[in-house]
Amino acid sequence: MPMIRKLVWVVWSTVWLAASVAAATPPNIVLITLDTTRADRMGFLGSKQGLTPNLDTLARDSAVFTHAYAQAPLTTPSHATILTGTYPQFHQVLDFGMPLAANLPFAPEILRAHGYRTAAFVSSLVLNPEPSYAPGFDRGFETYDAGFHKAGHGEDRYRTVQRRGDEVVAHALAWLTKHPKGPFFIWVHLYDAHDPYDPPEPYKTRYASAPYDGTIAYEDAVVGKLLRELKLRGLYDGTVMAVTADHGEALGAHGEDTHGIFLYDETIQVPLLIKMPIKMPINQPHTSAAGQRIENRVELVDILPTLLQEVGIEIPKEVQGESLLPLIKMKAGESEENQTADVWRDRPAYAQSDVPWIEFGWSAERSLRTGKYLYIQAPRRELYDQEADPSADHDLASSSAAVADTLASQLETFRQKTASQREAPQAAVDPAAQQNLRALGYMASGRDVSKGSAADRGADPKDKIEIADLIHRAYLLVDDRRDQEAVPLLQQLIAKDPDAPFAYALLGQCFMTLKQYPQAVPLLRKAVQMRPDMTITHLHLAEAFLNVKDFDGAAGELEIVVARMPEHEEAHLMLETAYAQTGRIAEAIKECEEVLESDPNDYGTNLLLGRVLVATRDSAAALPRLKKAAVLQPKAPEPHLLLAEAYDQLGRKVAAAQERAIAKRLGASGAN
Repeated sequence: MPMIRKLVWVVWSTVWLAASVAAATPPNIVLITLDTTRADRMGFLGSKQGLTPNLDTLARDSAVFTHAYAQAPLTTPSHATILTGTYPQFHQVLDFGMPLAANLPFAPEILRAHGYRTAAFVSSLVLNPEPSYAPGFDRGFETYDAGFHKAGHGEDRYRTVQRRGDEVVAHALAWLTKHPKGPFFIWVHLYDAHDPYDPPEPYKTRYASAPYDGTIAYEDAVVGKLLRELKLRGLYDGTVMAVTADHGEALGAHGEDTHGIFLYDETIQVPLLIKMPIKMPINQPHTSAAGQRIENRVELVDILPTLLQEVGIEIPKEVQGESLLPLIKMKAGESEENQTADVWRDRPAYAQSDVPWIEFGWSAERSLRTGKYLYIQAPRRELYDQEADPSADHDLASSSAAVADTLASQLETFRQKTASQREAPQAAVDPAAQQNLRALGYMASGRDVSKGSAADRGADPKDKIEIADLIHRAYLLVDDRRDQEAVPLLQQLIAKDPDAPFAYALLGQCFMTLKQYPQAVPLLRKAVQMRPDMTITHLHLAEAFLNVKDFDGAAGELEIVVARMPEHEEAHLMLETAYAQTGRIAEAIKECEEVLESDPNDYGTNLLLGRVLVATRDSAAALPRLKKAAVLQPKAPEPHLLLAEAYDQLGRKVAAAQERAIAKRLGASGAN
């Protein structure tokens, strides 16, 4: 018996000591964001499909928010809201390529300043912290695990523009192995539920008739793997965890195939779980979240202040969301219920979509959920009674005009109160990045949104949703190298809407891929006439002009491109060729020299500059360029042919004969 008592005492002392150390260490934080994940697929929110057993288990340890809403139906704006605790109209990350301002509160930066190790593990190119995707998102992260790149011909998308969830979690666990001591903040982003809905086996076969559901089931399994590892490593109990989606997916509701345009519940209502640390009984009392279901309306903007308050860090004054801890405490009976209830009673939820304006030139949309109503501001405003009409099928805006007027006024007041006074920055999206984003089904035109208001401008998205869906389908065909199939779809689209510049641009690109350049030219010219700001289309038009030998036309388009994107090397390379072909020798030489300043080892530019200098009989200046080209491409005969001509001009006949012999050996015709 004494031995048993001693053993019990040792075990209890060890547990007490571990608990005491844990109590003195700030809790770890894990944020999991599930891209494109609908709330109605979650078992803990009432789904009977059995897709989410692991998330359902986590929900039993968490506060479950049954009415959580995103502030934008797009990845970068929504994640900016989650990580800054501010609304889109304040942080101004409205589309891809719009930078996250350095003076915004940002979760990893705040936590790192308070001793946290910080790491992000993202699964899609759309969150690459580069100028054309998510600039500024790596601020404050010691590790930002991204590193995606353009998919080349035949390359696997899951090794280029996207990662499977299993790989993302494996990277996160490897990081945890190297950084076992806390506190840490890790963000794990899973992109598997995004279209084209391509889960791995066995989910691909099991859910062949419902591939989106298959992606949710796979995503849940990946989360389960992470949760099991956290438990095995003794990290689960002491961790604050938030699991949510950046937005949902329409799946055809209201005519929208995917997301980004409309603000109905299919894309704006999201799952949200918040697990608090599970503390030992010997520690101080804490807020218990386990199993609580909170029906109050909450927003993604509330996540950051909640996490900060729970770990004892002061919430920056710029944060616009509200901590959810009072709601959780109210449910647990730990605070004055009436006071908290007054604060959260019928708190509105705001959302906005800027994609219709930025990418299409249509009107943006704004929405407010308050009371029993969903109000949507658009050229034809909408009003729905969500209690009687949860699917938003019956618009009451005309029959209940007074209610619509009141909510319109409330929405505008809210926007004015929460908006930043900064001008929205222009997205920095280069042509290569646009192609990468299109591989993921996005357009990213880079419209200058600082010019004019997006509200109530242009067409109502309700009248144009079919156009957006058709363009999205065409992009997926093009990405799958099925340009020939995309051609009739785009021709159908143009017949339906002759004012759709993206249709002309994409159809022109299809003809370019099919090497039908004469057909491409008028389509691309039409696109840039309709949308002069689409720089990528100016570049494609220039390429088409080069292929039909219209060098003057190519030069004009390329001058536009390099003026907007002076760092774009391909445009400079094409422009130097266009100048040389039109006899604009001085301009051709200048372009070549500018390219070689940034890339002295560019073979084509060294060769072209050497050719131009030989043509102007400046052979002495041509020699080093042509010799460089010969070194860069030792199997190419062209540099040697030009060297022979240069030596002839200089009267060096022996050297000329030697270069011709080399060119002949390398396969050049007419080298004698």
